Amino acid sequence: MNQSISTTSKRLTFEEFLAYDDGTDTRYELVDGELVEMPTESHENCQIAKLLMFELAKYFAIALLNLKDVEIEVSGRGAKVRLPDLLVLSEEGYAALQGKTRNIITRDMPPPILIIEVVSPGDENRTRDYRYKRTEYAARGIAEYWIVDPQERRITVCQWVEGQYEDKVFAGENRIESTVIPAFALAAEQIFAFAQN
Repeated sequence: MNQSISTTSKRLTFEEFLAYDDGTDTRYELVDGELVEMPTESHENCQIAKLLMFELAKYFAIALLNLKDVEIEVSGRGAKVRLPDLLVLSEEGYAALQGKTRNIITRDMPPPILIIEVVSPGDENRTRDYRYKRTEYAARGIAEYWIVDPQERRITVCQWVEGQYEDKVFAGENRIESTVIPAFALAAEQIFAFAQN
């Protein structure tokens, strides 16, 4: 994601965040109780996310795939909600969202089985995706977290193993290996090359 913008000085609770409406279509993450505006993505990041969405559709039902349209509550010093670039729900997670008035995965719901974040330029974005979100998603027990880094042209697959993430880094013509999608057939460079066409 591009540079985010903090929009409030008052810290919100999770319940206040759920009720928050500023009358616009602006999308926010909640970071330790603070609303953070999520600006639009770069063309390259959007292309990568779309390609991955279509690839995931080969392995999962469309209903389980979510492109920037499901929020997830995570742990932090204060209330915290993330808006992942792409995620795959389990069947149980999909069922838990049925009938809800907001598309948000709360802590009492089953976690997604896969989250993918596409890193935007900037040190703040890199720190958020590589450090903070990695810790937050691990704490939720998400089976895999992919960090897709166009600047470094590599994909880090964080796999849940005995209570923590173990990382595998893929670059060039190395095919991405996933325990969630064992048959996944794309190499890292195929993904980045597609985004530049």
